[in-house]
Amino acid sequence: MSENAVARVREAVDATYRSDSRRVLATLIRLLGDFDLAEEAMHQAFAAALEQWERDGVPENPRAWLVTTGRFKAIDRMRRRARFDASAAELAERLDAAARDAAESDHEGLEDDRLRLIFTCCHPALPAEAQMALTLREVCGLTTEEIARAFLTAPSTLAQRIVRAKNKIKVARIPYEVPGRTELPERLDTVLHVVYLVFNEGYSASSGESLTRHDVSGEAIRLGRLLVELMPEPEVMGLLSLMLLHESRRAARTSPDGDIVLLDDQDRSLWDRRQIAEGAALVERALASRRIGPYTLQAAIAAVHARAETAVATDWVQITSLYDVLVRVSPSPVVALNRAAAIAMRDGPAAGLALIDEILAGGDLADYHLAHSARAELCRRLGRTAEARASYERALALTRQEPERRFLERRLAALGG
Repeated sequence: MSENAVARVREAVDATYRSDSRRVLATLIRLLGDFDLAEEAMHQAFAAALEQWERDGVPENPRAWLVTTGRFKAIDRMRRRARFDASAAELAERLDAAARDAAESDHEGLEDDRLRLIFTCCHPALPAEAQMALTLREVCGLTTEEIARAFLTAPSTLAQRIVRAKNKIKVARIPYEVPGRTELPERLDTVLHVVYLVFNEGYSASSGESLTRHDVSGEAIRLGRLLVELMPEPEVMGLLSLMLLHESRRAARTSPDGDIVLLDDQDRSLWDRRQIAEGAALVERALASRRIGPYTLQAAIAAVHARAETAVATDWVQITSLYDVLVRVSPSPVVALNRAAAIAMRDGPAAGLALIDEILAGGDLADYHLAHSARAELCRRLGRTAEARASYERALALTRQEPERRFLERRLAALGG
């Protein structure tokens, strides 16, 4: 095979890993019933693909090939272990029979393997933080370090949490399935929160060279669609609406050089009108139910932004009213911060700054770079240059994302001195 052909095969394997590795892993977990065994089998399957696809060509259905290869690799490994451990032979036969039965009855549909995996990771027998960490790690492939930053905890602590959660699933024999409809409501809140965390990591990456990670946010939206099909409850529709409305602005959020473009400065002709229409229709359905939760309220706020043809035309009175409701329904320092920013747009920067100072004095957002960046912006607008500079410097010290770092550095440079 020529060097060019080999390079094309390697590119195909890399592309398949990026697009399908989490699907392959989810299916292998279903077939093998073990997280660690499935993960090792997946990596062995991709290693085999590098060798065999160079020789035989890329298969017509790469994902199916990888699942089959991974399953055989895992079972072969158990059979080799059987030479030293008699119990491994029985386990290998049981895995082989169960995997064959599962593969033969496999079908695409509402009970997607990643949806099954999400509900397994979000089982109520697991602590809430472990549910989120395990889902972000296993369903979406975020690294332990990325998840640790999201939880503001040490990577070693986060890794132990994930290991304990996997062991709990194995020891407690937690089923790998979407729960029955009678159990769905009580399990849904955690699942929605996890999907939202996944989307946020893709929409505004916690660190790195890029502002966004389209693969991660796209995965969250796909999971949101599956949840709406499975259970079209108002808050499920509200979450999908919220994600679509935010995602619609992706193309306008960065310059060609990858720098941040603020909402007021975005070229709104770049906004995805198809996603806006779908998101607006979903939030209208959710609002019509009159069972309104935090995701629906956030989606309603995003819809007001989406309807504004220009930044000046934004209805800040309506947005502030929605935040007034949201802060009662789902009080949090971040919601209060967003409400303060909206009040600054409605009533002027001094009104917003007073609220942000009150929030920062509470201490909950002392290490949240966006709170200091928002304060700096209002100080800048008020001509309080020294305070603006101090807050921008504090935000700069806290951010781990390169586009945000460049934005803050430009703001500091513009202040002079």
